[in-house]
Amino acid sequence: MRRFLTAIVRVLVAVVPAALLVGACAETISQSPQPSYATKGEPAALSRVFRVGIGDKVKISVFGEENLSGQLEVNASGNLSMPLVGDIPARGRTLDELKSAITRRLSEGYLKHPKVSVDILNFRPIYVHGEVKSGGEFAYKAGITFRDAVAMAGGYTYRAHQSHLFLVREGGREERVALPSDLPVLPGDNIRIPERFF
Repeated sequence: MRRFLTAIVRVLVAVVPAALLVGACAETISQSPQPSYATKGEPAALSRVFRVGIGDKVKISVFGEENLSGQLEVNASGNLSMPLVGDIPARGRTLDELKSAITRRLSEGYLKHPKVSVDILNFRPIYVHGEVKSGGEFAYKAGITFRDAVAMAGGYTYRAHQSHLFLVREGGREERVALPSDLPVLPGDNIRIPERFF
């Protein structure tokens, strides 16, 4: 009986530390830093996470002022050139921030209480390259996932590393994103599929 108990204790001494080590590794992996972009599960809609960039086309409506309303494209300088008020910095702003900037500019001696709305008409494209069959520039569609983006580029090559990708988002640096991911694809995203070496 004593030998039996001694054997059980030896097994527990060997197994418990191994189990704790595996658990610690799993916790470390799950806590690896991810890019701080809003995810689909958060209450932020595309209009809140989306930031205007060069090449985006927007529709600006100023209530009662047809001459100030129209469709404009963000130019190479990152500005919108509006009649009467001139250039308004747009790049990097949300649609709400852009609306506030236009409203402020119009109220500085042009209109007393301007009522402005800003809507996106055409998003700038996304770019998919690396280990995909037909990389390049693709039209952005709201709601697409990284899997959709890879499919648009013809799918993975046989050398593709399918467990992660690299993402450069407007004005940011390249980030490693583990797959599958809840991150939304945003206009202007530059997606690189890496090569596996084994």
